[in-house]
Amino acid sequence: MSASASFALVLASTSRYRRELLARLALPFETAAPDVDETPRAGEAPRELALRLALEKAQAVAARKPQAIVIGSDQVADLHGQPLGKPGTHERAAAQLARMSGQTVLFHTAVAVVQASRGFAQSSLATVTVRFRTLDAATIERYLLAEQPYDCAGSAKSEGLGIALLQAIESVDPTALIGLPLIRTAQLLRAAGLTLP
Repeated sequence: MSASASFALVLASTSRYRRELLARLALPFETAAPDVDETPRAGEAPRELALRLALEKAQAVAARKPQAIVIGSDQVADLHGQPLGKPGTHERAAAQLARMSGQTVLFHTAVAVVQASRGFAQSSLATVTVRFRTLDAATIERYLLAEQPYDCAGSAKSEGLGIALLQAIESVDPTALIGLPLIRTAQLLRAAGLTLP
């Protein structure tokens, strides 16, 4: 099946970051809100949470569009085994960054590809290791006022000013930290039958 085949490609996300990343693959696609409860389960490890939510998001949209190839993704920041989600507010973002100051944080970004009509469902996980500089309250405040990263897991946007908060990034897929691991996504789309360069 070629990328121009009649099957629609759908990104199960309303995230502009994921939309911009997927556009790099030069495939036509649409977006759809997955409407999935992202509450962690009791005792659920951050990497398992990311994998579960990515698959649930893809499945939720695939249930409405069974012929489509649907991409779901989720990112969970992991500080010593504790998940850090999207802060939502200035105060929570400041608290997250204070906790991450001088620490190593794992960002688990999962992607799942589902085509319900064929019973196709595969997922993959890319983990990025991020070492934060020691951050004082004034640095955190300046950053938050400039960037306002309240919709980002862990409150740090590495593609923007957040890069200045970091000491090092270790990754096999640099797009994973932004929110969609494109190397893994391309692998899964090829497995689903799409032709990519």
